[in-house]
Amino acid sequence: MILPRWRWWFLAALFLAVVIAAIYLPILRRNIKQAAKLQQRSEEQARRELTQPTVINPSDPKVKAKLFWASGADDGTLSAVTVDLPLSSEPVLRAKQVLNTLLAGPVDTELRTLPPDAALLAFYLLPDGTAIADFSEALGTSIPSGIESEQMAVDSIAKTLAANVPQVRQMKILIHGQEMGTLAGHLDLSQAFVVNANAVAPRTDNAGTGPSTSAARQLTPTATAVKLAAPPNNMATRP
Repeated sequence: MILPRWRWWFLAALFLAVVIAAIYLPILRRNIKQAAKLQQRSEEQARRELTQPTVINPSDPKVKAKLFWASGADDGTLSAVTVDLPLSSEPVLRAKQVLNTLLAGPVDTELRTLPPDAALLAFYLLPDGTAIADFSEALGTSIPSGIESEQMAVDSIAKTLAANVPQVRQMKILIHGQEMGTLAGHLDLSQAFVVNANAVAPRTDNAGTGPSTSAARQLTPTATAVKLAAPPNNMATRP
């Protein structure tokens, strides 16, 4: 049976369409994934603009700040990365600057220690050197549950503060102004974490400070937890 010429043309066009689809379908999928990533980044940036005030001041002198992200060794260790940042000499503002940079993440996103949608809501520094860092809920809900990932997240915060803000002696972490039992089910957040046992006490007239709490006992400068009385209610809310 001889097919009419128009049917041959139709079959040829159909075959050509299938070939073109087979070639361009993977490209289309890749473009859709890239567009989704760009949209996700835009949404993340919008969230950060709403929750994190811009504290980087270009007029501040540039210093070599040390930020601690994952080492990539898949063993829970951290690696210091030196970054040139304009940092304030005022300890509270300086702490916000380095922590916001830490939250922004390294160039290699696989080395992140903190969730990409987490934000620093507030930061206080008490006269005895106790820092109170208030983060958004994403710090607890978006971080992979597990003692290693949770410990690495807190260690990266503590080590970054120790390397750049010598006035911080110990650190208390709040989630949206509230004291939590654990970070994501494992690491105890009811206690404070030692940042720098030999910290220089900040000035009592420092912006962002509040009533004094009991000083931490001397421990090695790691994110080891020590008992600390809960901060006053007025210190556990956003400014």
